[in-house]
Amino acid sequence: MTELQLGRIENAINTNSAPTELRITDMRLAVVAANYDYPILRIDTNQGIYGLGEVRDAGHASNALQFKSMLVGQNPCNVDMIFRSIKKFGNWGREGGGVSGIEIALMDLIGKVYGVPCYQLLGGKYRDKVRLYGDTPTPDNPSPDDFVRAVQSRRDRGLTFIKFDLRPSLFETGENPLIGHEARFDYSYEGGHRWRAPMAGRGVKLTQKSIEAAAEVVANVRESVGSGIQLCVDHFGEGYLSADEVIRLGHALEKYDLAWMEDPVPFFDTPAHKKVADALLTPIASGENLYLREGFREAIRTRAYDILHPDLLSSGGLMETKRIADDGEDEGLPTALHCAGSPIGFMANIHTAAAISSFIACEHHGLDLPFWEGLVTGLDPNYMADGYVTVPEKPGLGIDLNLEAIEANLRTPGTMFLPTDEWNTPKLGFWRPDDRWPE
Repeated sequence: MTELQLGRIENAINTNSAPTELRITDMRLAVVAANYDYPILRIDTNQGIYGLGEVRDAGHASNALQFKSMLVGQNPCNVDMIFRSIKKFGNWGREGGGVSGIEIALMDLIGKVYGVPCYQLLGGKYRDKVRLYGDTPTPDNPSPDDFVRAVQSRRDRGLTFIKFDLRPSLFETGENPLIGHEARFDYSYEGGHRWRAPMAGRGVKLTQKSIEAAAEVVANVRESVGSGIQLCVDHFGEGYLSADEVIRLGHALEKYDLAWMEDPVPFFDTPAHKKVADALLTPIASGENLYLREGFREAIRTRAYDILHPDLLSSGGLMETKRIADDGEDEGLPTALHCAGSPIGFMANIHTAAAISSFIACEHHGLDLPFWEGLVTGLDPNYMADGYVTVPEKPGLGIDLNLEAIEANLRTPGTMFLPTDEWNTPKLGFWRPDDRWPE
């Protein structure tokens, strides 16, 4: 190939910057107040291009800012090298949100640089549309009729895959609904929300009456929506039911054809997940708090889950979640995606879902927030028609921020993308990708 031909090829590449000269110059955040706070981050460069990411819902800006001194001066196109240098400082749950949010922002930035959508950076797409499953919070009055109305409201919005919560409040009715010890922590916040420590519920054994109450709810919901709607349930144990009790409950629900039961036991107890999964015909989905491929390895190897359910804002971002799904597929396990974030995290999920061969559905947790869609520009007005989202073809994530809407919904007014110079100084023990051992 001649030098002239090579030059023509280079000139044909649609780049929006000079990638080899690109450098990270800053990282700033804006924390949006929602059902969970959304810490939205922006990574700036010396060429005016920026990438958008998001720390896991209910996480903290510092989860990402702690890595700023490692990023400034780096070429953001070296996303895998940067990811490997910071991932050792993350952890499960929200502690993985900083690493994951940075990876999302870098992928958005690279897509803009090269003029391609993020799914293309993951190897291309398997589907043009991504199926959603709608989260449905527990009604204030947890009666069967209230559950039916809540789920029907999701169906009326075009969703054909719906999750609803069977929280412990459903079992805490009547006299002695649970058999076991009293709570060590059991108190109310303003607004009536109750909280208790894991494994410290009012009891560890369900009565037959409480199992029948849960089955009545699921039976009524199934009857109301028919067999053409996929249903799944979540939050029924919240860490204080044993695997045996979950199995008792699961057997009572099997006749209602649930797509899955989610997180039946504490996320760190892989053997208990396997015990439940082996005992039930209803699939078990879990993994939203696991971090990196290493975090999923035991569950995949032992088939402790029937469905992998990572949250890519904890699991490591787009590329790492794709790797997790591929690992699962090698063992015959499909993947659904947990998502409770802003449109930034949501669209990162959509691109990743498009690139996963064994994908089932992606969660939408912002359905009850009137301002959710308006936080960004680029979302089609009917973006979730018929319960599916069309995969964007625009560069990067395919959306941008609506700064007026972000400002109007900040957790603390006047704090949108303020300077973060106090995080410029390297912290003890952090290693930058270009560091070298002294001679």
